[in-house]
Amino acid sequence: MSVIGETTLHFSEEQAMLLDVAREFCRNRAPVDAARQQLESEAGYDTALWDDMVELGWAGISLPESVGGSGLGVAALVPVLESMGRSLVAAPLLSSALAGQLLLRAGGESQCGDWLAEIAGGAVATVAWLESGDWGDVSLATELDAQYVMQGAKRFVPDALAARYLLVPVMHRGEVALAVVESAQLSAQALAPNTLVDLTKRAANVDFTGLQIEEQSVIIGPQVAVALADVRLLGALLVAAEATGSAAACLDTVVGYLNTRKQFGKLIGSYQALKHPCVDILLGVDAARSFIYHAGSVVGDGRLDRDAEIACRMAKAQACETLAYAGDRAVQFHGGMGFTWECDAQLYLRRAQWSQQQFGDPQHHCRRLAALLLDD
Repeated sequence: MSVIGETTLHFSEEQAMLLDVAREFCRNRAPVDAARQQLESEAGYDTALWDDMVELGWAGISLPESVGGSGLGVAALVPVLESMGRSLVAAPLLSSALAGQLLLRAGGESQCGDWLAEIAGGAVATVAWLESGDWGDVSLATELDAQYVMQGAKRFVPDALAARYLLVPVMHRGEVALAVVESAQLSAQALAPNTLVDLTKRAANVDFTGLQIEEQSVIIGPQVAVALADVRLLGALLVAAEATGSAAACLDTVVGYLNTRKQFGKLIGSYQALKHPCVDILLGVDAARSFIYHAGSVVGDGRLDRDAEIACRMAKAQACETLAYAGDRAVQFHGGMGFTWECDAQLYLRRAQWSQQQFGDPQHHCRRLAALLLDD
C-alpha cells in the first residue's frame, strides 16, 4: 500500500490564468485597506465588489454550464480563494461555493437545478454545519419530522445574515437529509449574530425550531451523507487555499517592515534572529501552495477517494500551521505596534485563528491522516 498516495501535481494553464486574473482583481479592487473599511460594517462585505465578482463568473465557477456556471470544477476555486486570502477579501464566495457543491453532489441538477442557477447568478447560499461548535462532532440533533417541521438550531453559520438560501443537514425518518431554507422563512429573532475573532468574516446562530419545510425543499437518500462528508473536505481545502494567500501576504508585510525599520543604526532585517523565521515562513508558504494545488488536481465532481481525502487534510494542516506561525511572528516583529488595531499584522493573526478552527484544526486533520496513512 502506498503510504502517501497520489502525489502528482497538475497546475494547468487555466489555473495559471485564473490566478493572474484573480490576483490583479484583488490587488486593484480589494486591497487590505478596502477590507479594513468593512470590518465594522453591518454587512461585513462590499455588495458592489460582490457584484463584480459575480460578473467575473466566480459565483458559478465550479458549477456546470447547464445551470449558468463555468464548468471548471472545484480546482478553479483554489487560485481564486488564494488570491482573496492575500487581500483578506470579505465576500461570501467560500460559503456559496460550498453550498453549490453540496447541492450538486447531494441532489444533482435534476432536483437542484433552479437553486444552482441562482447561486451561479450571485444569490448567496451557505451551509449550517455546526450544532455543538465542534468540527469533530458530525452527529445531528436537528430533526425534520414526518410533517416536515424542523426542530433544532445551528451555531456559527457562515454568512447567515447575507444568505438567501441556508442548507441545513437534518435527521429525517432516521436518515441524514438536507433541508433548503429560504431566508424569508426565518424571523428576525431566529438569527443571533456571532462576534468572531476575524472581523472580515461573519456568522450567526440560527434557530430553525418550528419551521415548516416544503417537501420539495428536502433532499433525501444515501448520497446526502456522502456529499456532506466530501464537502467538509472541500471546505478544508478552500480554507487552506485562502490561508495560503494570507500567509504569503503576511510574509510580504513582515519583510517590508524589516527592510525599513532601523534599530541601533541598522535595519532590523539584517539580524539573523529575524531572517530565519522569515525563511521558515517562506518554506511553509511554498509547501502549502504545493499541497493546495495538488489537492485541487485530485478532487473532482464525483465522490472523493482516499487520495483526495489525504490531499485535502494535508493542505489544511500545512496552510493553517503556516499562517498561524506567520501571524504570530508578524505581531512579534512589529513590537508593540503589532498589537494595535492600525497594524495589519494583527489582521493576519486574527485570520489565522479563524482559519485554524474551520473544518477542523491541524491536529484534527493530522489524527485522521495518521489513520489513513498508517493503519492497515
